Amino acid sequence: MAIRPILIIPDSKLRQVAVAVPAVDAEIRTLVDDMFETMYDAPGIGLAAPQIGVLKRVVVLDVAKRRDEEATSEPMVFINPKLVWQSEELSTYEEGCLSIPDYYEEVERPAVIRVAYLDRDGAPQQIEAEGILATCLQHEIDHLDGVLFIDHISRLKRARVMRKFEKAAKRDGEDPRPASRA
Repeated sequence: MAIRPILIIPDSKLRQVAVAVPAVDAEIRTLVDDMFETMYDAPGIGLAAPQIGVLKRVVVLDVAKRRDEEATSEPMVFINPKLVWQSEELSTYEEGCLSIPDYYEEVERPAVIRVAYLDRDGAPQQIEAEGILATCLQHEIDHLDGVLFIDHISRLKRARVMRKFEKAAKRDGEDPRPASRA
């Protein structure tokens, strides 16, 4: 297992769409292990593979401590997750993101969802989620589609956040513009 670097906006890889995992094999299980180690080290409650520069449809979550301070870990793996149903009822949670450090904003999403996915062994599963689990799953599935939680807030707030991180990237010597495609 290894802790991998987490990409920070405006890294262009965060806006790319991840590809489906054709088979759950040793390479994918190693990726999952690395993602858990990276997420726990950050610390965070969810991580999508594109956040560590791997454009595969893999998500890891552990929202147990977020729900109950006394809880032990409840690691969850979602390979090729697909939102198959969502409630009309909405809920609002304050979201943050390991790829947008130290920025939090209220985001409204469907309150209850159903997700089909493959587990760590490649077996098809479905889960119905509500509360923080539903929010976190939607947040991470968005990452697989190149969508960030700031895309769900006002254009003005999003522009302000992007400018702040673009300035930081320039200051740190990184080019915040997407790489050219030659």
